[in-house]
Amino acid sequence: MSAREASDDRREARGILIDVSVAVAPGTPEWPGDTPYACGWTSTIEGGASVTLSTITSSPHIGTHADAPIHVRHGAGGVETLPLDAFEGPAYVLGVEGAPRDITLAEIAPRLPGTVSRLLLRTGRSVASGTFPDDWPVLDAACAAALVARGLVLLGTDAPSVDRRTSTALATHHALFDGGACNLESLDLRGVADGWYDLVAYPVRLVGLDAAPVRAVLRPRQA
Repeated sequence: MSAREASDDRREARGILIDVSVAVAPGTPEWPGDTPYACGWTSTIEGGASVTLSTITSSPHIGTHADAPIHVRHGAGGVETLPLDAFEGPAYVLGVEGAPRDITLAEIAPRLPGTVSRLLLRTGRSVASGTFPDDWPVLDAACAAALVARGLVLLGTDAPSVDRRTSTALATHHALFDGGACNLESLDLRGVADGWYDLVAYPVRLVGLDAAPVRAVLRPRQA
């Protein structure tokens, strides 16, 4: 099954839980130059073995994932140091498809419903479409820092990164980590309306690594 077919399936059968994870399969777009996802079989029941065993090779940044501080800071903490409580709780989905490429606090604050501890940006530029986007809207570093100071503990995006594709300073990553906040990248928010949800999106406990896959799920909150 391709990543596109798996994504279509989750749209038809998501029910009360909304799976907002990008389906990972051969062909799921990776960041240009990163290690692509590949899989194979170590043994199969069909081939005479008692069990079927698979093997995978992949960058941990393929599909929906959380970054660790070591991703942008030499010697910083790996995935196992991320606070799990940041990845569970009320989250606000906000569409920014038509926003400037660098979103300021003045532009986004009027659209937020008071204090938001987990903010998920729907840019419409997800790899769930089957291609890696050229660019996408992001919160500028000052905006991210201001939201963290107001209580933000998690910034998520359906784009491949919370920073621009061309960024080498990765200032928004740093602004989040400076304030003890976390990120979620490469969500699949197609068809998810603006509003409040309950989020569960724990990263896999990969010790010392710079990122880990996440199975991210939303449940609409009762009004």
